[in-house]
Amino acid sequence: MPAPAKKAFALRLDPALFAAIERLAAAELRSANAEIEILLREALGRRGVSFKPSEQPKRGRPRAESGGGA
Repeated sequence: MPAPAKKAFALRLDPALFAAIERLAAAELRSANAEIEILLREALGRRGVSFKPSEQPKRGRPRAESGGGA
């Protein structure tokens, strides 16, 4: 089953604001895109806006199953 796509759109930001987001993202070891998403989720939560996050497939390599192995 294909992974649900994220909505892509152009976002125009003040360069100083984007630089601040990039610094914050680097400190948190995230991309600027991921940092913007987190900031938006936090802002919505503070305003009392709730939403059900989309189900996203897990990324990366599956964990090794316990119980022996090679």
